[in-house]
Order: sequence, then C-alpha cells, then structure tokens
Amino acid sequence: MNKTIACISTPLGRGGISIVRMSGQDSLTIAKKVFYCKVFFEDKILPRYLYLGNFHILEDLIEKCLCVYFKAPYSYTGEDMIEFQVHGGSVITQKVLDRLLSEGANLAEAGELSRRAFENGKISLDEAEAIIDEINAESESELKASLSVAEGKLKSKIKDLQNSLTEEIAKIEATLDYPEEDFEKTAKQEIELRLKEIQIEIKEFVERSQNAKFISKGINIAIVGSPNVGKSSILNSLVGSERAIVTDIAGTTRDVIEEQTFYKGLKLNFIDTAGIREASDKVEKIGIEKSKQSIENADLVLVVLDGSRQLENQDKEILELSKNKNHIVIVNKMDKSRMLAKQQNEIQVSAVMEENIEKIKEEIYKKVIGEEIDFSNLVVTNERQINILKESLNIVEKTIVDIDLSMDIVAMNIKALWNSLGKITGECENEEIIDMIFSKFCLGK
Repeated sequence: MNKTIACISTPLGRGGISIVRMSGQDSLTIAKKVFYCKVFFEDKILPRYLYLGNFHILEDLIEKCLCVYFKAPYSYTGEDMIEFQVHGGSVITQKVLDRLLSEGANLAEAGELSRRAFENGKISLDEAEAIIDEINAESESELKASLSVAEGKLKSKIKDLQNSLTEEIAKIEATLDYPEEDFEKTAKQEIELRLKEIQIEIKEFVERSQNAKFISKGINIAIVGSPNVGKSSILNSLVGSERAIVTDIAGTTRDVIEEQTFYKGLKLNFIDTAGIREASDKVEKIGIEKSKQSIENADLVLVVLDGSRQLENQDKEILELSKNKNHIVIVNKMDKSRMLAKQQNEIQVSAVMEENIEKIKEEIYKKVIGEEIDFSNLVVTNERQINILKESLNIVEKTIVDIDLSMDIVAMNIKALWNSLGKITGECENEEIIDMIFSKFCLGK
C-alpha cells in the first residue's frame, strides 16, 4: 500500500486561500488528529462535504479553516484524500503542512498525486500530459487543445482504433485455427480495407497537428527593413505599447527586441531587428548580423519599406534575403505622398496613424496557419504524442504493403501498431518515459 503523502497545492504567497492536500490510506486518521469539528468528532464524516472547523497547528495556535474528505476510489488519485482550505499566506500554509508531516504523512514529490491518479486508472498518460499543458498554457489556443485532450477525447479515439485492431487480430486467429477453410483471402481483403481506414484516420490526426508548434510556441515573426522605414513604430502598433525606441536617427535599434501579442488565440512573437545597411560602427554591425539571422530563423518575415521614397539598394538586398522565406511586404507611411512603386502582395500601413495594423495580423495568420483551427476536432499539440502518431502511421503503411505476406507476419505488424498507439495512453509505455512525464509536474499536483 502506498504511503500517505501531503503537499501544498496552491502557489505560496498572499491570497484568499491556500490548499493543502493529503492522499493515502491514513489521510482521514491524520485529519482527525489535527482537525476538530463536531462531525469529525462523532465519526459522521460524509465524503465531498465541506466542514468548517479548527486546525490545531500547535497547542496554542489554531487556524479556522475548511476540510473536505474524498473517499477512495472517488478522488483525484483514486485513494482516500483530504484537502484543507486555509487562509492564504506562506507561513500559515507551511505550518499546516508541517503539522501533517509530524503526524505521519510524507512530503509528496513533484507530480506524485497525478502519478498515483495514473497508476490507479483515474487518468491516462495523455490526460496527464494535458494537465501539464493546461497549467503551462499561455494562449487560448493552447488551452483549448489541452482541455480537449484532458477531457478524454484522445484516449477515446485511441481506444476505438485499438478495439478495431483487436477485431482484425481475431480474424487472423480464425484463419489460423481453421486452415482448411478458405478464410485467408477474404480475411486479408477485409483487414486491408480496415487498415486503410485506420491509415486515413491517423493521417488526419497528423495533418491537423502540423500547426501544433504554432499553437504551443506561437508564430515567430521577424520585422526587417532599412533604417528609418518605421520597423519599431510598426512593432509598437502591433503590440499596443511603446516597446521600441522610435527616433528619426538612423540605426537607433541596434539589437533584437522581442515582444508578444495574441491574435485569434495564437501567440505572435514579433522580433524587431536592426536596420540592414552598410555600417562601420562595430555594435551596429553585430545588430545587422542578428537581423539577418532573424530572417533565417523566423516562421514569417515582415519586410518593411518606406512608401515615401523610392526603392534603394539596401531595400533590394532585404527583399532578396527574404524571397525564399514566407514573407509579407509592408509599405509604411501611407499618410505621406507615395514615391515607391507598387510591390507584389503589399499591405499599405501607417504606423503613426495605426492604419491597417490589424490587417497585418490577419495576413500573418492566413500565411502561416491558413484556415482557422477547428478545435471542435481533436488537435494534438504534445510533441511526444505527435511523434507516436507518426510512428503509428509508418507501421500501418508498412502493414498494408506487407498484407500479402503470411498471416503470422500480418498479425505481428498489427500488434506492433496496437502497441504503438498504446504508448499515447500509457498502456504500453516504459517506466522511464512515465517517470520523465510526471517529473514535469509542479509540487502539489
């Protein structure tokens, strides 16, 4: 039987309440030693009811707080659990935890509560990873994707695929049990048909997840151009704050400036760079080299041109550097008389007047993401899960190619596919991977 563990499940600091949790067979016994209210005293505790009482931190130090009891298996971990809701504050919360430890509870390791939930069948491995992603979500898109997995949509889909594969294995066993019957040809045709259906389903998963890196990490956008074309003004307009220094002195921006904003639930990571030109100043030269590197590393490049002047050699150089990257040409200073020739697929803006700034964000979204992400369909963003889906896709494609081989080999390939899919939910994952996943959890979860 697992030892009883205790931990603080809310961030330390000042706040309305802090929550201290216990999980394990001795949770209720320990709670009765430290928490006093009439119901607890009379042994009439009802699960999932909040009780107001006194927590005896020390003999002369009492905290009035709330306590709730979750009886196994109807708890987060599947074990008996107790939660104390005490006044928020670092010292009082730590003192409550210390008292529980002094009465026999053990300090929980990071992620140990969720690890027990997994081991007791309360959550699958993909659901555990989704909890981490929920906690770490920085954008609406990340949150939507993680909530979809956390509520069991991925687990349910994987189970359906595995059940279908189990049926195909049963067909193979029937042909092996009755070799005198002419089952094999018909069985192989049926198996191949179903494998092709599974191939399409997994392929759709993988294709829907192609934008996953943008959901989890955001879109990296480099703003490049000659000095004084208005790059910093455009950055300030895009993010809605005076993030970059704006002057009429060429070469003001000498280093890369990064700032974020959100559009349609996605994080946009803007990188304002030094103006690209021939420079003798050593510091400016370093900034220009960083600008060129930003072009290389960006998911999309905003090439900013000054609409009030004709195209110059350094503008042409920047357009040449960006031509093989996903890019948008931004013609700035539309509030002035235009001297610049019409550019292909340009967007005219005025950073000073903040005109057409939202149009830039919409064009970025279209260029990188395309159609809006449909979160009513399952979108997998977890890199480990995506890699397993790709592995499964390779296995199912190989199984289809090898369908004319002996039934033993076909069965072996289908079992390999079943096991590969099982790595997502944790049915077939090794202990090392499971340890790695739960090590990412914070203390108290």
